Amino acid sequence: MTVDTHDQTVDVLVVGSGGGGMTAALTADAAGLDTLLVEKSPQFGGSTALSGGGIWVPGAPAQRREGYSPDPDDVFEYLRQITGGLVSDARLRTYVDEAPKMMEFLEQLSPWCEFVWKPGYADYYPELPGGSPLGSTINVPAIDLRRLGDEEARLLQPLALAPRGIWFAPKDLRLFYQVRQNWRGKAVLVKLIWRMFRARVFGDRMAAIGQSLAARLRLAMRQQGVPLWLNAPMTELITDADGAVVGAVVEKDGRAVRIRARHGVILAAGGFDHDMDRRREHLPLLEKDWSFGNPAATGDGIRAGEKVGGATELLDEAWWFPAICWPDGRLQFMLNERMMPSQFIVNGAGRRFINEAAPYMDFAHAMIEGERAYRDSHGENGTAQHIPCWLITDIRSFRRYVVAGHLPIPKIPFAPVPTGRKVPREWLESGVVHEGHSWEELAAKINVPADQLRATAERFNMLAAKGHDDDFNRGDSAYDNYYGDPTLPNPNLHPLGRPPYYAFQIILGDLGTSGGLRTDEHARVLRVDDSVVPGLYAVGNNSAAVMGRSYAGAGATIGPAMTFGYVAARHIAERAAPATTSSPTRPSTSKSNVS
Repeated sequence: MTVDTHDQTVDVLVVGSGGGGMTAALTADAAGLDTLLVEKSPQFGGSTALSGGGIWVPGAPAQRREGYSPDPDDVFEYLRQITGGLVSDARLRTYVDEAPKMMEFLEQLSPWCEFVWKPGYADYYPELPGGSPLGSTINVPAIDLRRLGDEEARLLQPLALAPRGIWFAPKDLRLFYQVRQNWRGKAVLVKLIWRMFRARVFGDRMAAIGQSLAARLRLAMRQQGVPLWLNAPMTELITDADGAVVGAVVEKDGRAVRIRARHGVILAAGGFDHDMDRRREHLPLLEKDWSFGNPAATGDGIRAGEKVGGATELLDEAWWFPAICWPDGRLQFMLNERMMPSQFIVNGAGRRFINEAAPYMDFAHAMIEGERAYRDSHGENGTAQHIPCWLITDIRSFRRYVVAGHLPIPKIPFAPVPTGRKVPREWLESGVVHEGHSWEELAAKINVPADQLRATAERFNMLAAKGHDDDFNRGDSAYDNYYGDPTLPNPNLHPLGRPPYYAFQIILGDLGTSGGLRTDEHARVLRVDDSVVPGLYAVGNNSAAVMGRSYAGAGATIGPAMTFGYVAARHIAERAAPATTSSPTRPSTSKSNVS
């Protein structure tokens, strides 16, 4: 849209209120730029608020305070290896160099921006040169959401709400999964009960992980007086006669507001998680909306960028996460289950096809590749269905480990999660979970060859008894071990015992799309010929991921979103410096639009 008139003028317009958008707005504001952040949803926080809240930043101040400083060159080489040439060296180097600076900036800007590092959650490829078994996932402490005041109701809530008082710090979750293995797991259970008691008696409204991160960034914005408009979708970008982006049209209070952005527009509006027409266009085998992503993520920012000449990349890609889909449509992560000792996963042929404990992107890519081969060959040439696939386990394992949210403790009436020694009847009636008192009975229920399922089980048991997975090397990586059973020689391997056996259906879930607008190392949007769309920047899931088709470690979505939000705002500020130095005082309207 080319237009000269405007209703309001700012220096920088940021679209989207997730971690990337709020970091960009804080950075631009701190540089003396009149900044406005707009969000189409009635709630702020975006996918960040729904996430685990980790921020993958090797060399962050929180690490250095603990005496750990990974070599930036090693981290760069690690990223080069896992991205396999899909991402420019310039973008990778910018991420490695600027991510720690971003975190230092936030820490110095506001006391709300508090970051901690607890070693032990390994990078997803810790054995590669530059990878770390200690990990580089940075977290924020829990926070009482009452600190938000009236804005607590405007924080985007998780899709599946936990009972009041139930919240997990990152380390809590790992120990909680060990509730039957050691006293530390039982201590977390006691801690959760205490938190529920405090919530009921004292009114605590504590939140951790992504909820805490989004709340803290919003509190920093409020401290700095950075305006945020909610219920304000950006409908199109405004360009000048030369094709440069000079603003955007935003719907506000029922009317279209034309906002001029003197120095740039930063798109941080998320991916196209729930635009199923477009998702099927680029990945036809994705038949249903199985995304955990922000319900408001429908690709508005990406489409707007395309209309003004921006190119796209990796539109068939997502932050994949194998999951369970219950009959009512509720999605449930399948994370620790794939690392449990007494289980294996089979495709439609009854065969294992990957290290079950592999990083979730790798596991999902194996599902996609297997399913694509199956459909392309119409099931011939030995190919088999991979979506869904089936996690196979036994009753002993069900009674020992947390499986699909079931807590392996004695039956507690009215407990907020399933408990007891029996698989819930409603699970078996759902069609998602099947029970068999022999391999043949279970195979018939999940429609796989009985002789092959038995052969797979017998070989797995033999390898597990030996303590090494010769077929897929499960348990060799420190990452595999994280949610395994620390009481075993190989935390990821133990033979299945006596029946009944159970099969849990696994579908292709995701945390959001990871393809989007092509950008350079400054987060500027690029055209097909690699020229820059002047005035337009894209970060987070609005842009094609700096991680390519891989995933460096926990927080490798939010880390880049926040980093390139910071990078984009800094680049705008540097280019705007001559204008801002001559007029250091921001217009009086800059702080008047907080919703």
